[in-house]
Amino acid sequence: MTVNDPGRQRLFVDGSWEEPDGGYYAVVDPASEETVGWAPEASRDQVYAACAAAREAFGPWSRTAPEERAAVLARAADIIHGHLTPYAELAQAETGATMGTARGMQVGIGAARFRRYARVEPAEWAIPPQINDAGPMGRAGIMGALAVRQPVGVVTCVTSYNNPWANPAGKIAPALAMGNTVVVKPAPQDPLSVYRMAEALEAAGVPAGVVNVVSGRAVEVGEAAVGSPDVDMVSFTGSTAVGQRIAEVCGRDMKRQLMELGGKGAALVFDDADLGSAVAGIGTTFSFYSGQICTAPTRVLAQRGVYDRLVEQLAAYAGRLRVGDPREASTVVGPVISAEHRDRVESYVETGRKEGAVVVCGGERPPYERGFYVAPTLLADCSNDMRVAREEIFGPVVSVLPFEEEEEGIALANDTDYGLIDYVWSGDVARAFRVARRLRAGGVGINTVGRNMEAPFGGFKKSGVGRDVGSYALHAYSEVQSIVWPG
Repeated sequence: MTVNDPGRQRLFVDGSWEEPDGGYYAVVDPASEETVGWAPEASRDQVYAACAAAREAFGPWSRTAPEERAAVLARAADIIHGHLTPYAELAQAETGATMGTARGMQVGIGAARFRRYARVEPAEWAIPPQINDAGPMGRAGIMGALAVRQPVGVVTCVTSYNNPWANPAGKIAPALAMGNTVVVKPAPQDPLSVYRMAEALEAAGVPAGVVNVVSGRAVEVGEAAVGSPDVDMVSFTGSTAVGQRIAEVCGRDMKRQLMELGGKGAALVFDDADLGSAVAGIGTTFSFYSGQICTAPTRVLAQRGVYDRLVEQLAAYAGRLRVGDPREASTVVGPVISAEHRDRVESYVETGRKEGAVVVCGGERPPYERGFYVAPTLLADCSNDMRVAREEIFGPVVSVLPFEEEEEGIALANDTDYGLIDYVWSGDVARAFRVARRLRAGGVGINTVGRNMEAPFGGFKKSGVGRDVGSYALHAYSEVQSIVWPG
């Protein structure tokens, strides 16, 4: 399927492409509001069948040599990279991303993640021998031990709408590398890209049942994918509220969980910060995915000595960003994913006004007849009890709060339900690292919003459970087994 093909996508179950029991629904381009294609609505029974197929395939796949699994992932990476342009065009049509983002940050990173997990890593570690005294558990002597990473089993991957390539690839690739099988439930807004990923894996030689993709808007599709007795683990990226409901279901059967949930990243900007660097980093909230990213520095804590200048420069930065059709080369800020989400973001801006925040720039809908556009919006003079400072807006909206001294800044940063990624801008390196170590967040960027793609990723508090990325993802999709013997 291409972006110009309004064909009907089928489900991918047990190595076959199946017609959906629930019919089809339109996938809408958020920039033009035109139909991109038709996605399948799976029934509960079809989801259960996908989970059963993954269970059946798990034994043979888990016993396959790691090198063979790696070879499949490497071939998939080659296929995805070879179709970079058409895949990026589809991703752009589904998400409203600019072409640079669709090619580099979506499809490009998706291919890179398959290639990363095609690298075989040790799954066994020798443990130093221990001398045991004689006792009720056995005779005295030297006991040898080995720690072995075993696959968890069947993993349901519930993916986010903001990146239909990098996010699913970051789940599927390490899960397969460890010998798991997967059932993928893509976000209903943009599932077509995930089906292209399944096609690439099929062409790469993945055996039937190892990868299954079932989509749908109905709640029962996700519930079945999470609740199936054939599922051993759920990897979810999305809102904290949905993550909490999934965790309740998993808890009943002690299913393993990997949860990457909401964020409200604090960006502490100290008086001695390089303001140009801080503005460019914070400004990515306006442009990158149109603010639809959980790692965005959306809650700016500015020290008093720099507060006014920072607000002025952020407003100027936002005002220079062109909002419009992502297919035009000059566009920096595309649409958000849907009309419903646009209304949600706008309602938060209005709430901020009522709470006393000053709308420095933005706050009005861009003048386009079609498309779900939100203007980059800067809210100043916020306080930490405002909803715009506490709740995840998931749009191109930045809230700025003042603070006086270091201790107050740290306290404000930590006074939140979230803890995914925070940021510190300061010219004093010692202070930056000192502050970073006191922030209750899974990651901290010092004078940057960039990431090291081998560093562990995940959140504190209501931002998630577990860590992935790099080798940490292999840990997340495995269980540790110990084997002990007398020496």
